Amino acid sequence: MYSINEVVVYASYGVCRIKSVESRDFSGESMDYYVLQPVNDSRNTFYVPVSSSSLKDKMRKVYSREEVEKLIKAMPDKDFIWIENDAERKERYRKIIDEGNREELVKLIKTLYTRSTQLNAKHKKLHSSDERFLHDAENMLYDEFSYALEIPREEVIPYIKSHI
Repeated sequence: MYSINEVVVYASYGVCRIKSVESRDFSGESMDYYVLQPVNDSRNTFYVPVSSSSLKDKMRKVYSREEVEKLIKAMPDKDFIWIENDAERKERYRKIIDEGNREELVKLIKTLYTRSTQLNAKHKKLHSSDERFLHDAENMLYDEFSYALEIPREEVIPYIKSHI
């Protein structure tokens, strides 16, 4: 069970603070919900049913500074995960986004960034679905890195580049 004021990463929405646990009636039945508020966007609020293991599984503790730095140092050694078949690639990348495994997110970002660079050299672009996966993965990872490293989001990429 998570605690009020604890900071978590929630799915692809990024770093959120648990503001409260409240009983709400959204569907004709009163249930307890974690009330999450993104740390970088106080306009949004997410309600996660305390009793829903599938939705709670999308909540995970934020990495510490040390864990983020270790992941950054390991980035150059991460494999590429490019899949030629569009349908298989979409399925694999969606699964990576849904699971939120940071090491897999790093591989996904590295793969799509490299692919984008290769295509740009040929005056081509990534498929829109690949661009969306890259955007989602970057948002998830860089939001957490920003929080853990205590730096603004726009400084995350320069920080990574200076440490690998």
